[in-house]
Amino acid sequence: MKCDIKSKLPSELEERFEAIGEKKYRAAQVFSWLYKGVKAFDEMTDLSLDLRSKLCDEFFISSLTLADKQVSSDGTVKYLWGAGDDFIESVLMEYKHGFTVCISSQVGCKMGCLFCASGIGGLKRSLTPAEMLDQVLYSSLDSGIRISNVVLMGIGEPLDNFDNVMKFITLINSHKGMNIGARHITLSTCGIAEYIDRLADYSVQLSLAISLHAPDDETRSMLMPSNRSTSIKALIEASERYAKSSGRRVTYEYILIDGVNDSSSQAEKLSQLLRNSGSHLNLIHLNSIPESDFQPSKKENADNFTQILQKNGVSFTTRRSLGSDIDAACGQLRRKRLDGVMGHN
Repeated sequence: MKCDIKSKLPSELEERFEAIGEKKYRAAQVFSWLYKGVKAFDEMTDLSLDLRSKLCDEFFISSLTLADKQVSSDGTVKYLWGAGDDFIESVLMEYKHGFTVCISSQVGCKMGCLFCASGIGGLKRSLTPAEMLDQVLYSSLDSGIRISNVVLMGIGEPLDNFDNVMKFITLINSHKGMNIGARHITLSTCGIAEYIDRLADYSVQLSLAISLHAPDDETRSMLMPSNRSTSIKALIEASERYAKSSGRRVTYEYILIDGVNDSSSQAEKLSQLLRNSGSHLNLIHLNSIPESDFQPSKKENADNFTQILQKNGVSFTTRRSLGSDIDAACGQLRRKRLDGVMGHN
C-alpha cells in the first residue's frame, strides 16, 4: 500500500528514502516541493525521472479540492474543501498580529454540542496530518497570504484525533515546512481531561482554549454531552496542570446564549470558577444555526454579564465577530452542501 508522503516527518522521509536506495538529502528536496503545493511527483522537476518513478510507486500526495468559497465584507474567507467523499471547512481571518487560519481536525464530530452544526450527523472519520496541513497550505496558496497563526477550532474535536493532531503540529512547526511556531498554534477543545494531561506530557507550548460555555455541570452537560464523563472541576484541574507544565495561560471560551447561560447568577458562578485561576476568558456572540432554537444573548443581558465579570476581577475579552454575513458558524457551509447533495439523490 502506498504511503501518504505529506503525513511523513522529515526524519521519517529520510529513513524511507534510504530504504529505497536514495540519499537522505533527497528527502529534504521532496519535503520542500510538498510545501509549494505540488500535487504530482512529475512537478518535482529537479528530481531524476528514475526517482520520480520510485516515488510514484511508494507514495501518494494528498490534496483537497475547493468545493466552495465565501468572502465576507470584512475580508474573512470561508473555505469548503472536498476531502474524499465528504467536506471540511477552514476560515481565514485577519487580525492585528497577522493572518490566522482556523482548520478542521475531523469530518463531522461525535461531541454533540447543541449549539454547533459540526456534530449534526455525527463523526465520519478523523483527518490525517496531511489533510490538516493542506487546509493551511491551500488557504495560503489561494489567498497569496502568509499564514502566521493556526487555530484548531473548526469541525471536529482535536483531542479525539490526538496522534494525528500532534503529528500535524510537528509538521507545521518544522522550519523545513511552513515554520509556524507552537506559540502561534491554538488548540480548542471541548475538554477531555486525560488528553489534556497527555498534551502536557509533550512539552509543546501550544495555546490551549477550553470550550466551557457554562459555569455548572447541569447546564454544561445539557449543552455539551461530553461533560457527563468529564466534570467542570476535573476539566479545570487538568487545564491548570497544563498551564503549570507549559507556562502558557489557558483560555476559556464562553458562548453567551439567551436564557441558557447568561444570567446574573451564572456570571457570579463563572467568576468564582475563574478569577483566581490565572486564565483568560473569551466571551463569544452565538452564531445561530437553523437546526437549533438557541439565540444570542440580548444586549442588556450580555452587558450585565460582563459588568459582573469586571466587578469580580475576571480577565476577559469579547471576541470580535468576523464573517457575520457569510456561513460563519462552524459546520454550517458543510451542512448546506451535504443537504444539497442529499436533495439531488
